[in-house]
Amino acid sequence: MSTIKRNQLFVASCLALLVTSLSFGIRAGLLNTWAHEFALTQEEIGIITGTAFWGFPLAIVVGGMVVDIIGMKKLLIAAFVFHALGIFLTIIASGFWPLFISTLLIGLGNGTVEAACNPLVASLYPDNKTTRLNYFHLWFPGGIVIGTLIVRFCGQYVPDSIYLSNWRTLVGIMFIPTILYGIIFFRLSFPVTERVASGVSTTQMYRSLLKPLFLVMIVLMLGTAITELFTGQWIDVLLKNVTDNAILLLTLETGVMVLGRGLAEPVVHRLSPQGVLLMSSVLAAIGLYLLGHSTGNMLFVGAIVFGMGVCYFWPTMIGFVAESLPETGAVGLNFMGGAGMFAVSVYMFFMGGYYDKLVAQQLPSDADLAAYNAAPAGSDMANALNSAKSLAGPHIINATLIIPIILIAAFALLFVYMRSRKTKPLPPFANAAIANPYEDQ
Repeated sequence: MSTIKRNQLFVASCLALLVTSLSFGIRAGLLNTWAHEFALTQEEIGIITGTAFWGFPLAIVVGGMVVDIIGMKKLLIAAFVFHALGIFLTIIASGFWPLFISTLLIGLGNGTVEAACNPLVASLYPDNKTTRLNYFHLWFPGGIVIGTLIVRFCGQYVPDSIYLSNWRTLVGIMFIPTILYGIIFFRLSFPVTERVASGVSTTQMYRSLLKPLFLVMIVLMLGTAITELFTGQWIDVLLKNVTDNAILLLTLETGVMVLGRGLAEPVVHRLSPQGVLLMSSVLAAIGLYLLGHSTGNMLFVGAIVFGMGVCYFWPTMIGFVAESLPETGAVGLNFMGGAGMFAVSVYMFFMGGYYDKLVAQQLPSDADLAAYNAAPAGSDMANALNSAKSLAGPHIINATLIIPIILIAAFALLFVYMRSRKTKPLPPFANAAIANPYEDQ
């Protein structure tokens, strides 16, 4: 029986998630570049970015249903193929459809990574799931910080004539961690999932998905994912014309998320997962309010508070299900992630069109939005468009604010409910024939 090298698998999982986050950070910083170079409307940009969010749930749901059948290793090799193809096609993209297809492939890669790595981390650390999932998901904001800093540096210090024609080099940076995680995963042995090792049947796992608490968590996941990921992916677009440092707002927000997830263990143990989620929704609402109603340095205060709010949302939602509903297995974890990303894709699609509508309302009635987007910097058309966007962006943020306000009430009720509920953990390695032997290296 092969020994499972727990730490190496965890490091490779973090590298795989780093690719996912770099795709968010770098692409978030390139949305305006693509709009200018390919004369795309904001609705088209919304469709392109939203593609990653519905490619993700497609992969994570399908992956969650087959991970116990084909194994986590094969899923992660598939993720490597999706990522490599998506990065390559982005580099050679020439317009809307190539960007659409490449983004879909990257979204499939991102979802496949989560489909395998969420149950992998839960299986590697069955006694410390929520904390370890926070450590794992630390690399999502971590990669966004790295990606946005790279985009910010190149955008500020590289002349536009070079930067606009060589943004493909920035995308190519994602090949480095992609190749690394592919090599490591290919050579290592993998455990079975915790559900399989504990002897919970497939039928029992699927029945557990109908439990009222799980269905409630699915609904709440829609709100937490939209609050975190829509705002993060679009912050440069929404606030670019309100501040000269919009991409730094994303960098600051995600930097706070890295720090928060790195300190997850004492926070989660002191407050409980449901307590963390309640605290997070309050801070996220305050942060969004500040981002939508502030200018100047107060925007950075809003980014810090918002980052504190959303930093624990995604991993703690998944950790809550892993700890409180362990019988739902890999399918339960991945349905959570899939539901969240699907909600973001739908929300982003509608908000892209709504944003264009808000911008158009500030322009002449016969204005061609595509022509305004393609107008040279400093022209009357470009200045009018920037003025219209400076009003539309905060309006979108304020419309999104209602979601964390609803979450505050929902998580308050969850907190009260969980104080009276006792969680029955899975029996550790009930199926001794396939128990996972771990080696910490």
